[in-house]
Formats: sequence, structure tokens, C-alpha cells
Amino acid sequence: MSKADNHLVIMAGGVGSRFWPMSTPECPKQFIDVFGTGRTFIQMTVDRFKGVIQPENIWVVTSAKYADIVKEQLPEVPVSNVLLEPCRRNTAPCIAYVSWRIKAKNPKANIVVAPSDHLVTDVVEFQRVINSALQFVSENDSIVTLGMKPTRPETGYGYIQANLHEPSLRNREIYHVDSFKEKPDLKTANIYLKNKEYFWNSGIFVWNVRTIVNALRIYQPEVNEIFEKLLPIYGTAKEQEIINQEFPKATNISIDYAVLEKADEIFVFPASFGWSDVGTWGSLHTLAKTDDKGNNAIGQNIHFYESKNCVVHTTQEHKVIIQGLDGYIVAEKDNTLLICKLEEEQRIKEFSAE
Repeated sequence: MSKADNHLVIMAGGVGSRFWPMSTPECPKQFIDVFGTGRTFIQMTVDRFKGVIQPENIWVVTSAKYADIVKEQLPEVPVSNVLLEPCRRNTAPCIAYVSWRIKAKNPKANIVVAPSDHLVTDVVEFQRVINSALQFVSENDSIVTLGMKPTRPETGYGYIQANLHEPSLRNREIYHVDSFKEKPDLKTANIYLKNKEYFWNSGIFVWNVRTIVNALRIYQPEVNEIFEKLLPIYGTAKEQEIINQEFPKATNISIDYAVLEKADEIFVFPASFGWSDVGTWGSLHTLAKTDDKGNNAIGQNIHFYESKNCVVHTTQEHKVIIQGLDGYIVAEKDNTLLICKLEEEQRIKEFSAE
């Protein structure tokens, strides 16, 4: 396997505002610095692939309205590798488009598809797993998804059931997928946690470009045809105009439903490298550094008195004093301040609409 054949696709079209007021539809989660490190989620995604994927082989698929912010935050990514969706059509059309675009450039490409807004804490182990999976798909007509070893009965993730009795002959860490499971209730999640065959579905996929386009031809011919027929215009001045016309015709469907749950040669690579999708303020509270009272302070001038179990995100250099709070979110962005019980954060969407 040549490193020059390895490509990274970052899916960055989401419009989620679960970290409101920091994240908004104009600047969603993937483009914000949630941990106060000076790096946004999408920048941290690129960072963890350094040494694995060459910058010229990094692709970003995003909404047209986020084109400028992607180019600003990822100057190392070639402008021609930032693909703009004219509308949202879920992950299958997104992956079909970028797969054919990469195939036009390199028919031998091995591809990692990764979300733009997840956290990985053990980058060394992450890179080992990614390199191993890339080697596997370069030698096999197979699709690999990374399964995270669960540490709690999580109801917010989908699960993958693996056949652990028969590891792949080419890589003893990789197993056939028996089934994909929807997000469970708490009772079912506890059953999955006790059964070593179940893993969180990370949404990170690895395959060779020939494998994914052939799978799309078989299982989603209507979606595939839209992008295969555009092969002559990829990389030309006409590409965006034609994509704007053709992309909206694609079926709105996820790659999981479109291909993964139908294809035969689907494998899972069970892994543990400190992964989280950091989908809520509550998940940030469990992941960020806390003081001896369980408080997160993300910002430079935050002081707690008689307070515990709070997450405070104020990075605009204001002096912030928190007294007498237990289990609250305090978050500031520009002219908006949120003070909300952690247990009530599901109502943030309701607040942000006012």
C-alpha cells in the first residue's frame, strides 16, 4: 500500500446547534473550539490524520454556505478538494459524489470517511487502527467500519454486532458484522454492554474507492448513476454548476441504510482510542477537565464559589464568577448568555429559537 493512495473524506455539512450559543446554523459545531484549545473540531480531525494522509489527499464535503469557513480553518486542504453540496441529502449522496470525484483522480484510492465533529484522545492508537484498516481494504474488496468498545450503557449511539468467533484471515483484529442496531433504550443498552459482541457505531468508514462505487452501483443505482455520469466534468470549471443541478435529484438516504446494511463484505474493527461524538453539553462535562467539585472551566478567568457539577464555557475574556450553582451550563457567545440546568439541556433548541 502506497501512502499516496490514501485519502481522507471529512463530512462537514451538519447544521447542528446543540452547543448553542456557541454553535449556530451559521457556524455549527464542527467549526467551533469547544474545549478552548485554539483548535476547532474540524481542525482537530485533520490534525489526527497527520502522517497518515497527505494534505493534498484530504477532501471536505460541506454545505455551500460553509465554504469560506472551511477554507479559512483548513488552509492546508486544496481549494479544489472542498466539495460543496447545494442542499442536504444525507450521507449516501455525499459519499457517492466524493467517491467518484476521488476515483477520477486516483482509481486505486483507499479512503477513510470521518465525521468532522468527533473527539479522539489517543491519537497514537487511532493512527495505528486507521493504518491497519487502510492496509486491509487495499488488499480486500471489503468495507470496514470502526466499532468503539462501549464503556457505559449509551442510548445516544447506534451499535454494531460483530461475529467475534471468526476474525478475518488477513487481519485478526477485524471481524464480520452480524448486524447493525438502532439507538437502544436503556434496558437494551445495558444488555449490549454486557455482551462483548456489541460496539458503538462511530460513523468512521474505511474502503477502497472501487469497493464503494461498486456497492453503490448494486444497492443504490439511482444515486450512483447521478454521480457516475458526471465523471467527465470532475475537476473542470463546469463541476459546481452541474453538481448544483444534479445533486438535489439524489435520494435523501444515509450510507448505513443505502449500503452497509445490505452488503455482504462488511467488517468491523473493534477499537478503543478515547472516542466520543461530544454531542451535548452533558457529554462535554464528562470529557473536559474538572476541578475537585466536578466543575468544568473553559475560559481564562472563571471562578467557582460553593458550586459543583457545572460546565462553564466563557472564552471572551470576561471575568466570570459562579456562586451557589449545582449542575448548570453557563455559556457565552457574543451577545448571548445561556444559563441552563444540565438536566434540561434538551430544551436548548427551544431556547435558541426565541
